[in-house]
Amino acid sequence: MTQPIKLIVGLGNPGPDYARTRHNAGFWLVQEIADDLRSAFTVEKSFFGAVAKARVNGEQIFLAKPLTYMNRSGQCVGALTRFYKLAPEEVLVLHDELDLMPGQVKVKQGGGHAGHNGLKDIQAVLGSPNFWRLRLGIGHPRSLNLTQEVADFVLHPPRREEQSAIDDCVTRCRAVIPLFLKGDFVRATEQLHRDNPS
Repeated sequence: MTQPIKLIVGLGNPGPDYARTRHNAGFWLVQEIADDLRSAFTVEKSFFGAVAKARVNGEQIFLAKPLTYMNRSGQCVGALTRFYKLAPEEVLVLHDELDLMPGQVKVKQGGGHAGHNGLKDIQAVLGSPNFWRLRLGIGHPRSLNLTQEVADFVLHPPRREEQSAIDDCVTRCRAVIPLFLKGDFVRATEQLHRDNPS
């Protein structure tokens, strides 16, 4: 067992214009997790985001949606980790992933940011890449036979069949969150990767 997760951050862009866009997959999942934990988000300006709190296994855990735009996500994560004295290893970031097809998910600790502006900012603010990531596949315009540019693609809603695959993925992720909160990353990873659609 390693350090259990204490802070779960879903990445997205704030506001109704972005709510259903692919780039907001992290927001969708963190909202479902908050619902599962019977916890509600409240906007906390000092943390640059909406924050929900819950007690799990006797421990206080935090959920967050940064309310800056994606490329400033680190402001929220940095403020929370400093205030609650959390290590990067206790942080799980939920984000959309172009390199995975809709419905696929990968767990990863550390590594690069692959050009994802939210991850890049979090890494810079934490001064470490050692936080955990749950990478939610949204597909890439090329792999989905679309001619859109990537920047345009992530700011549009998924097509119906992609949305249904992403929704299934969100459901599978919700099921393993208790394992992350216990620090059982091995079982969480095995279960998620085993159930990936090929």
